[in-house]
Amino acid sequence: MATSPKKDSILIVDDAPDTLELLQRNLESRGYRVFTAPNAMEAIKILGTTVVDLVITDLKMPGASGIELIRHIRENFRDIEVMMITGYPTIESAVKAVKSGAEEYLTKPFTDTELFSAVERAFEKIHVRRATHPPWHRSQKSPHGLIGESEAMQKVFNAIAKAATTSATTLIIGESGTGKELVARAIHYNSPRNSAPFVPVNCGAIPEELLGSELFGHIKGAFTGATETRAGFFQTADGGTIFLDEISETSLSMQVKLLRVLQDKEVYMLGSTRPRTVDVRILASTNKDLVNLMKKGLFREDLFFRLNVIMIDIPSLREREKDIFLLTHYFATKFSEELAKPNLRFSENALSVLKNYHWPGNVRELENVVQRLVVMTEGDLIEVPDLPSLMRFSALQKTGLNRTLSEVEGEYIRNVLASVGGNKTKAAEILGIDRKTLREKLSKIAKGSQS
Repeated sequence: MATSPKKDSILIVDDAPDTLELLQRNLESRGYRVFTAPNAMEAIKILGTTVVDLVITDLKMPGASGIELIRHIRENFRDIEVMMITGYPTIESAVKAVKSGAEEYLTKPFTDTELFSAVERAFEKIHVRRATHPPWHRSQKSPHGLIGESEAMQKVFNAIAKAATTSATTLIIGESGTGKELVARAIHYNSPRNSAPFVPVNCGAIPEELLGSELFGHIKGAFTGATETRAGFFQTADGGTIFLDEISETSLSMQVKLLRVLQDKEVYMLGSTRPRTVDVRILASTNKDLVNLMKKGLFREDLFFRLNVIMIDIPSLREREKDIFLLTHYFATKFSEELAKPNLRFSENALSVLKNYHWPGNVRELENVVQRLVVMTEGDLIEVPDLPSLMRFSALQKTGLNRTLSEVEGEYIRNVLASVGGNKTKAAEILGIDRKTLREKLSKIAKGSQS
């Protein structure tokens, strides 16, 4: 199983001890791993021996300045993001910082909100940039198709490992498209039953009048058309695992029969009065709220508690956004190889749209989107206009409530502009303003990013 995710790391460089202590305390409270250095030379030593994601440096310090430190970082560390802070703000110093490679520029004194917002923006850029050049030398795929490095998926992997050591009935819950069957397969193939059959059954896809025969089998003459005795899925899975997908779709009468199997480990073939013993581990899944269905009298409480010995809750893609880039590149590579096409790449803006989209269909929807892009795209680079229109315009922006109105407006304008490939006329139409007003707003946004 994958290891726990690494904390984002920050190096703070400032000659004022009080500033170092305050910034370190505040950023550590947000879960970052923080290192400190009193000057540029000490910072360079730390960078030579420690993995750092973001450097926050003062502008004016004894010895080498913050500008010189930024230049050193840009010449030697391509993946490190840099933020400049200063108590002596001038337009000239801001321009120098940006030209040297600083992505963010903060003026002292700044609020905690301003600091956290700037740091979050910096790490957003880091994660997007790294996603465009993912480290494929690392193993990102666990056995049986499960992919994820997020904390939410680590919990799922741990639950799978524990469930695989027992034969306890397990209930797997999660939205459609999250990979419930993949989790069930991972449990089975990592268990002592892995050499025996794994039998998946979609309870919602089989008509009610046929489900009993499919699950338990029937004897010759049990009903019209039963010309021979036929074993059911439970007998087929004997010694192994049966996976009852969407068990919430079964009727109350079928739930009674399933409860008997769970209690007695016996099945009655249709038309037979003699039970047959089966050694089957039962895994079940649903995308419905079974507690709510029980309150409505649509799902038996006793069956729920029999199924819910172990419960594994699979997070939605919205809850594991760190994995979106991994999944995107995995599917892009997979389908490119299948179609003998060049590996598909995604621009930073396109990846930002993918990350901010709400993914109602979860991993299955993402897989389908990437497959369509591989099939339909002529080149090897995906830009925002290549993405489905619904995705471009309805992606939810997870921006929080700690930003000014002008910041929110600026981001929205940039996103609309990116969605139409930089076409200012189309962007102005979508925004409901004329081109002159759009130019003025873009000019204001550009000046704001440098102030």
